[in-house]
Amino acid sequence: MVTVVFGARGNVARHVAAELAARGEQVRPTSRTPDTTSPVPGAEVVAADLERPETLPAALDGADRVFLYAKPDGIDGFVAAAQSAGVRHVVLLSSGAVLSDTSEHNPIARMHGAVESAIAESGLEWTFLRPGMFATNALWWWQHSIRARGVAYATDPESRTAPIHEKDLAALAVAALTEPGHHGRAYPVWGVEALTLREQVRRIGAAIDREIAFEVVSADEARARLSETMPAYGIEPVLAGWAAGATGTPNVSAIVEEVTGRPGRSFAQWAMDHAGDFR
Repeated sequence: MVTVVFGARGNVARHVAAELAARGEQVRPTSRTPDTTSPVPGAEVVAADLERPETLPAALDGADRVFLYAKPDGIDGFVAAAQSAGVRHVVLLSSGAVLSDTSEHNPIARMHGAVESAIAESGLEWTFLRPGMFATNALWWWQHSIRARGVAYATDPESRTAPIHEKDLAALAVAALTEPGHHGRAYPVWGVEALTLREQVRRIGAAIDREIAFEVVSADEARARLSETMPAYGIEPVLAGWAAGATGTPNVSAIVEEVTGRPGRSFAQWAMDHAGDFR
């Protein structure tokens, strides 16, 4: 069976493609810019752009399964091409934001909710992964400031989150793609431990053997800094997440172990895996 992995250079998708290949599965990695190094040795990266529906039939030809990221602008074209190609199962990297009581006011929740709805109504079999805070967000927040000045920042260093290692999300996706029992399931996914932002920075410091200062900034200052490193639509949800973590207890999850049989990775492990990004 052929599994198409969209956005195969992405933080999660590249691990999905590599793990599928390691299991002996036939993988077709895709990218909007296919002239790139493949995450699967010997497998050519195929051109596929969800915003260019004419690229999708060839990418999906003969495919049985798909790992997909959420892109509402192209979801109707994807559904049509997947139905025509005979795709049987789609695993979507969605967002835990869709579970929020205020999801209608959250652009990330609306974006992912629209994609979930289109797939659920398509007649295709599906599995939705709904992660909370990605550990890789720390790269957007702090990579530049830590590398340049040895400083991290936030509106409240005691705000707590439960970051998820991208390899854990990939492991869940691979299980859903290759093992029975996951059709029609939507998995909320959080990290295995709740840490303050200050504790997360300390773990990064330990990984790179460097003392990292922490600056407490206003919401306006945080917006200005975040705007230099991440897309505009993600800034307010980040600030909202920090604010929520300052007053509430974040969810943690054992879903990775329940589904894969292997414990989820800690933030300290993530920091070690990404030490080179912060040096």
